[in-house]
Amino acid sequence: MRSFYAIYRKEMGHYFVSPIAYVFIGLFLALNAFVFTIILNGAIQRSFEIEMQSMRYGMPPEIDVPSEVMRSFLSWLPFFILFLTPILSMGLYSEERKRGTIELLMTSPITESQIVLGKFFSVLTLFAIAVLPTASYLVFMYFRSEPRPPWGMLLAGYAGVLLFGGALLALGTFISSLTENQIIAAVLAFVASFMIWILDAGSRASGAVGEVLSYLSVIHHYEDFTRGVVDTSSVIYYVSFIFLFVFLTIRSVDSMRWRRA
Repeated sequence: MRSFYAIYRKEMGHYFVSPIAYVFIGLFLALNAFVFTIILNGAIQRSFEIEMQSMRYGMPPEIDVPSEVMRSFLSWLPFFILFLTPILSMGLYSEERKRGTIELLMTSPITESQIVLGKFFSVLTLFAIAVLPTASYLVFMYFRSEPRPPWGMLLAGYAGVLLFGGALLALGTFISSLTENQIIAAVLAFVASFMIWILDAGSRASGAVGEVLSYLSVIHHYEDFTRGVVDTSSVIYYVSFIFLFVFLTIRSVDSMRWRRA
């Protein structure tokens, strides 16, 4: 446990030793704030138009602005995460292999599991630091809106965000362990993430093929979370996905140690 924490603390210190992490997180939050403002203004405009029509035709308005804004914003977050996760994970192993510092890890009395888990949880923590502040937009709207959307929708949505991001980070860390070039690692991680994303399009296929492709899609399981539903099968999918690629990363790091033995 002490070795795991040492790796975790080293990685977290490395992230914030320069202003790059602060600038990057600030840019990420600014972009999401801009998108949230557009979604909120659009929902308010539609609500106003529906209210005018209801007054004209004597029909009750049928739009819940807070819930619609929350669902729309949570549905947009994965698009930013798709670009964010390869950037966060690209240097976990690639940079150390390029600088030669991976040799120190390989010759230290630390197991491959401790190295991989320490690095993975450090980048997952950085991801959470970048993403969770976006919930403040929705919390602000919650206390300013009527009727208020259920808290469960917000909590379920961000549980989905963390699981979705954790899955893409696990994939990115595995790819980072395969190459010394950070740019190549980022590009490959993005392409791989995008490929398992668009598998959801396979749901249009008929029969068992469509169901399998839809189940394998990383975005398909996220959709329930945006509606405030925590589906056990989706949780199992993400946890299994993370476990698989963390395991593959451990095997990749183990192969580095054997090549240097």
